[in-house]
Amino acid sequence: MFCQVDMSDLSPEEQWRVEHARMHAKHRGHEAMHAEMVLILIATLVVAQLLLVQWKQRHPRSYNMVTLFQMWVVPLYFTVKLHWWRFLVIWIFFSAVTAFVTFRATRKPLVQTTPRLVYKWFLLIYKISYATGIVGYMAVMFTLFGLNLLFKIKPEDAMDFGISLLFYGLYYGVLERDFAEMCADYMASTIGFYSESGMPTKHLSDSVCAVCGQQIFVDVNEEGIIENTYRLSCNHVFHEFCIRGWCIVGKKQTCPYCKEKVDLKRMFSNPWERPHVMYGQLLDWLRYLVAWQPVIIGLVQGISYILGLE
Repeated sequence: MFCQVDMSDLSPEEQWRVEHARMHAKHRGHEAMHAEMVLILIATLVVAQLLLVQWKQRHPRSYNMVTLFQMWVVPLYFTVKLHWWRFLVIWIFFSAVTAFVTFRATRKPLVQTTPRLVYKWFLLIYKISYATGIVGYMAVMFTLFGLNLLFKIKPEDAMDFGISLLFYGLYYGVLERDFAEMCADYMASTIGFYSESGMPTKHLSDSVCAVCGQQIFVDVNEEGIIENTYRLSCNHVFHEFCIRGWCIVGKKQTCPYCKEKVDLKRMFSNPWERPHVMYGQLLDWLRYLVAWQPVIIGLVQGISYILGLE
């Protein structure tokens, strides 16, 4: 039993020790119950993972849409509950601009400038999230090595700063890739050189980019986009900006016309560009943690409550 302690007179470290001791006293003698809760957690994680894999394989479109919705909404709940107003302001700004870009990408007929607008916006968010994540990671590592003391910054303040930046970078990095993939599918199917079944709805001319639908080479007196081109191993030619946006931002690793697999190592031969590919793969992996882990934990808590476990 603990006597009443005025927590306001204690330092943060002492308050933590008192709460820790109370928690241990509360759960003393409940080892069997804790073992049951661990088993429920493991079983739920395994079953949920199997169901999610089957759902993704059988119905990828609905899986991606539900995952994107959860990625977008779940953090909003914790933001309002914990009063993270700074995150809420950034979330509202990102959502407003992304909603406008997504609206433009889903219109028919598609405005000629829309594909480049979409890829420019999501590429900008991708680069900002990448830089923010790197700075956050460096801040965390500097704090772990004690380098924050050189700048007379408290360890807890430096760690909070690093973790916050790391969270911002990873969260918005995952979110923009999912929105970009959805927009890329809509635009490509509207242009007509790409379809989910793999059968293009119209023939691709050698002088047209299948991603944006614009002329690849233009004469001096013609209106069009003048930029570098890139030829895939299947011999289809695209604007370099378009095919890079299709592969990195839109998460597509196949030719927009014939669906032949794209060799990303050949496309990004520059060593400084390869981390972008690895960063994209990391974001794809983190999607599960952000979107589905809270749902699984909530399900475990619900099962434990029904069974009378605390």
